[in-house]
Amino acid sequence: MRILILEDEAPAKRKLIGYLSDFLEVPFTQDSARTVVKGIELLHDDRYDLILADIKLLDGTSFEIFQKVETTTPIIFCTAYEEHLLEAFQTNGIAYVIKPYSRNDLESALKKFQGLFENITLNKEVLIQLQLALDMKNETYKKRFVIRKREGIKLLNTSEISLIQASGDFCKIVDRKGHLHMISKSIGMLEQQLNPKDFFRINRSQLVGIESIQKIEPYTKNRLVLKIEGVVEPVKTSSSATKAFRIWLES
Repeated sequence: MRILILEDEAPAKRKLIGYLSDFLEVPFTQDSARTVVKGIELLHDDRYDLILADIKLLDGTSFEIFQKVETTTPIIFCTAYEEHLLEAFQTNGIAYVIKPYSRNDLESALKKFQGLFENITLNKEVLIQLQLALDMKNETYKKRFVIRKREGIKLLNTSEISLIQASGDFCKIVDRKGHLHMISKSIGMLEQQLNPKDFFRINRSQLVGIESIQKIEPYTKNRLVLKIEGVVEPVKTSSSATKAFRIWLES
C-alpha cells in the first residue's frame, strides 16, 4: 500500500505514521510533501492508494494541488479548520479529522475508506466552495488578543506583535516595544488565528510579524537571520522554511 502525506509539520507527520502503523494490517510505504510544489510533483505519478492531507502547507493549501492534478485516490483531510467549513466533503465521499485528532478519529476515517469498493473522483466544485469558505474565514482573523496579567487584562493588537515563541502549551509574545506577554495557546493555534499575510512561521517554534522585520541577512546557504523590532536576539529561519519565507516576503 502506497500513501502520500501532505503535512508541513514534522510532529504531525510522525503522529500520522504512528497511527497508520498501528491500524493498517498490510505493509505500506509513504511519500511526503510540505509544499504545494512538491505535492504536485509527487501526485503527478498518481500511484497512491490513500492521501492524508493537511489543508495549510508552507506555500499554500492542499486544495491547490488537487485543482491542478487529477486524482481518483481517496483523501483524508487532517486539519485544524472548524468542522462547518468542511461539510461539503460529506456529499463527495471525502473524510476528514479535526486537529488535534485522536487515534480513534483517524481510525474511523480509515475504516470509511476501507469500505469503499471503487475510487472516488474528487469534485473540483467542492474545492472551489471550500476555498471560498476559507477566503471568508480570512476576513475574521484575530485583530487583538486578551492577555491576562497580574495587574488586570490587557488588549494586545496583533499589529503590535513582533515575535511569537512557542513554550510548551503556551506561547511568549514580544511586542514592538520589547514587552513580554504570555498566552495560553499553542503556536499552531495562533498561526491559524493570525492573518498569513502578516505573520509567518519561520521555524518550528517562532512566528514573526512582517511589519516588525528590520533587517534580513544570509546565515547559511539555506537559512536567513532576522533582526526583529523589540527583540534582543536575532532569529533564524529553518532551512525548510526559507524558500517559502522568501516568497511570502514578496507576496
